[in-house]
Amino acid sequence: MIYDNLKNASLYFPLGEKIQKALIYLQTTNFDAIEPGTYDIDGTDIYAVISEYASKPLSSGKWEGHKKYIDIQYVVHGIEKIGYTEAKKVITIQEYNPVKDCTIFKGEGSFINLEEKHFCILFPSDIHMPGIAINIPKPVLKVVVKVSTDYIEPAEEVKEETPSEENPPQENPIV
Repeated sequence: MIYDNLKNASLYFPLGEKIQKALIYLQTTNFDAIEPGTYDIDGTDIYAVISEYASKPLSSGKWEGHKKYIDIQYVVHGIEKIGYTEAKKVITIQEYNPVKDCTIFKGEGSFINLEEKHFCILFPSDIHMPGIAINIPKPVLKVVVKVSTDYIEPAEEVKEETPSEENPPQENPIV
């Protein structure tokens, strides 16, 4: 996980063209002039989800993880806690849903305050719990930019053939 102020976004441009494009979108968009919703940045490779909500109590939070997308979570207005943890500290309670690109977990982790004008980059290895209230629920305007990891669903397991008389082991040709 990476956490920083949006004014430092250019420090993370070397992470790749998609991350750079997503961060530039956050830097150059006036989110006060846009309604909540989903917005195309670069097709299914990069898109933004703008939400207005009240942060929620910790007891309502859920640990989540993704495979197909990196989350760049940016608080335009408000403040919330966001939890982060590693796979070894959680157990799966809802299996991976490829349509929602989400697995739900139960477990423990640490929390930081995601402050106004700050962002965090959450990679698929970063299990996280967003939207948590600090003391009492308060309004938040947040943008989550989804950046494709180019993840491909694994194919069904391929059964390797065992060498037999009908199927002898192949020798590597000498070059």
